[in-house]
Amino acid sequence: MKVLILNYEFPPLGGGGGSFSRDLALELAKDNEVDVLTSHFKGLMKEERIGGVNIFRVPVLGRNSLYYATLASLISFPVPAIIKGLKLCKEKNYDIINTHFAVPTGPAGAVLSRKTGVPNVLSIHGSDIYNPASKTSPHKSSFFTSGVRFSLNNTKRIIANSSYIKECAERLYSPLQKIDVIPLGMPEVKFTPASREELLLHKNKFYVISIGRMTKIKGYEYLLKAIALVDSPEVELLLIGDGTERSNLEKLSQELGIKKKVKFLGWVRDEKKYQYLAASNAYVMSSIHEGFGMVLLEAMQAGVPIISTSTGGQRDIIKDEKSGILIPPEDPEAIAEAIKKIASTPHKAKEMIDYNKNYVRDFYITMSSRKYTELFKESIL
Repeated sequence: MKVLILNYEFPPLGGGGGSFSRDLALELAKDNEVDVLTSHFKGLMKEERIGGVNIFRVPVLGRNSLYYATLASLISFPVPAIIKGLKLCKEKNYDIINTHFAVPTGPAGAVLSRKTGVPNVLSIHGSDIYNPASKTSPHKSSFFTSGVRFSLNNTKRIIANSSYIKECAERLYSPLQKIDVIPLGMPEVKFTPASREELLLHKNKFYVISIGRMTKIKGYEYLLKAIALVDSPEVELLLIGDGTERSNLEKLSQELGIKKKVKFLGWVRDEKKYQYLAASNAYVMSSIHEGFGMVLLEAMQAGVPIISTSTGGQRDIIKDEKSGILIPPEDPEAIAEAIKKIASTPHKAKEMIDYNKNYVRDFYITMSSRKYTELFKESIL
């Protein structure tokens, strides 16, 4: 097959959705011709070939960060993507288009499919249809709502990354097409472990770790309050990531009297990220809303017991008391109790680690790619 993948974010731009589309493209490219159309960013090549995948980047307005898209960059992506996409479709004669995110990418995929007749499969990820912590959530804005509906109703098939996102899409938008659920996947991770001494960590501390963009949706304020509630000199928190809420979180840690117990590490390269994960005692996902939670798979591979809120795609990943501990969102007391439980029952933590190292194989990119390929072939018929 000849596959065109559209995603406004593609590594090094963006977060989990972008990383998944990269891993999917690389896996599909083992047996197919795969091109990717995405946003340009300063310092990146407009065209390049990586791992058998051709990357094409189009200009957008106002993008000033690898990790965060501005409203201007979101709104300005579809038009140049359509222009470049039409040219690519004419030259390459694709069999299928796979569009990631209902907005802002969705309308571009829908228009390309309409104008070329190439079937379009839309992958929805979470915040592109629903973000309860944001005043500009797509379901609250008539502009973005119309864009989401246009995308959902002008595609051959729809793929949600979790049953939760499927439920949200059906409840909020009532799409004409049925929605299939295919979980995100990731490659098997190989990294060189580092000692706590090498990571400048204390050998006897109990380290809680969390990774992600520092935005309201991630619920980090509740995690900080939980660390204060644990009230143990041995428990410290590692936060990897950055974002608009970082200064507020640093201020909150000071107000809670736990400034010395929280390390804000910023963004780190992947090898270092896995080293910090493997050196930690518990991973906490405190998100108010999460489409899937790719980082949970990373924590599983690194061998870290997991505590996660129970709202969102996490319910498709975490088996309560088996692969992790599920807790209510926005509940510092529940997070604190779960941390205490893992800290006081090392045998339970070991059981979770052993279970997850085997269980995570169900979420390898090879599994996702196989299911995507089957759905692509059905869409072409």
